[in-house]
Amino acid sequence: MTGIRAVARGIVRSVRSAATPSGGGARTARPAFGRAVRAWRPPDRWGRLLGTRPHPDDPGEGPAGTAGTARARPGGGARPAGRGSALRPAGWALLLTVLALFGVPAVVDESTLVLLTPIPALGLAAVGITVLTGRAGLPTLGQAAPYAVGAYTTALLGRAGVDVGPLQLAAAVSAAALFALLTGPVVARARGVTVLMITLALGELTATAASRWSSVTGGTDGLAGIPPVRALWGTAPLTDDQDVYRYAVVVAACAITATAAALRSPLGLLLAGCRDDEARMRASGHPVTRVFLGAQVWAAALAGAGGQLLVTAQRYVSPADVGFTTSSLCLLAAVLGGVASPVGALAGTALVLITRDQLAAHWPGHGPLLLGTLFIASVYLLPRGLAGVRLRRLPHGSLTAPASRAPARPASPEVGP
Repeated sequence: MTGIRAVARGIVRSVRSAATPSGGGARTARPAFGRAVRAWRPPDRWGRLLGTRPHPDDPGEGPAGTAGTARARPGGGARPAGRGSALRPAGWALLLTVLALFGVPAVVDESTLVLLTPIPALGLAAVGITVLTGRAGLPTLGQAAPYAVGAYTTALLGRAGVDVGPLQLAAAVSAAALFALLTGPVVARARGVTVLMITLALGELTATAASRWSSVTGGTDGLAGIPPVRALWGTAPLTDDQDVYRYAVVVAACAITATAAALRSPLGLLLAGCRDDEARMRASGHPVTRVFLGAQVWAAALAGAGGQLLVTAQRYVSPADVGFTTSSLCLLAAVLGGVASPVGALAGTALVLITRDQLAAHWPGHGPLLLGTLFIASVYLLPRGLAGVRLRRLPHGSLTAPASRAPARPASPEVGP
């Protein structure tokens, strides 16, 4: 038990270091708190969402920030010069990801395409971790539970004759959200390692129920014979692998776009404020426990949508698809891609599944070893994940990575209560 708790504490520290901006600590809690309780300012909201304009309240870079001189700003602190020229690739990366996924069927064979189709499904569960862990600060190892609820709901509806994609998606999302609403209060009142252990227990209990409730879930044999889904009413069933792949990409792209927009809204700032300074948020009258419960329901809804895509892709579901391995892969993908970035979580999922299914095929039995090596390398080389790799725009307009990082000037001390 002591060893399990030590491993859990290590995971929590890794997730927190990936989610906390550079120069974290007490100095990062104050700006996030102030932004959470401040009124929403509508100008330039789409520029900030797509990454073409910086948010006026974003804190400056810390010692690991990009090169440039600091300029003063009202209220103390410093902002590196050239901050406005930094490219935030969230919006454009999403566009490029969709284009790349749609171009994949033209360059890979059918067998490879079948192996790549689960990426959007598992990716949505990993995106839920960016909401619950990256923004709300609640580490989780239980994303497989709502993932299973969404998958089995879709399978039961399909076997009952409901084969329209939007209906299945709405039912899977609703069932997963209801599951989180019933189990979430226990998680919303816990913190740190306790959250990790509770979510792990919920995931294991759900997998056990799926394997033993034979009359509903089919037991260990699972549910097979699920008819192919139809994208819309009146359309033909999706029997071609390319059509199924594109359907999964469209659903994942819509969910990730909505999540990214919500995280850039006052709702995302409220979650960040509750994560950074819970006591001050409570003192300001914010219902912190209900905010964390909402984050739990939000993450579960994304996982439920991923479960629907899983059943759409393989037309079969069993307890082996929704066990602890699924939860650990989701957390690993979120950390590799950037635990605070929805697009990064999708990229991390692609990296994890390609490593496990493609690279590990050349070394049978060494899949976990490759994933462990990948995780350790990312911790040292990319502490902020794939989403933490940024490019700079030079004066003549070319894009390049900074060749060197000059130490940022120390920020002036904050003045205030």
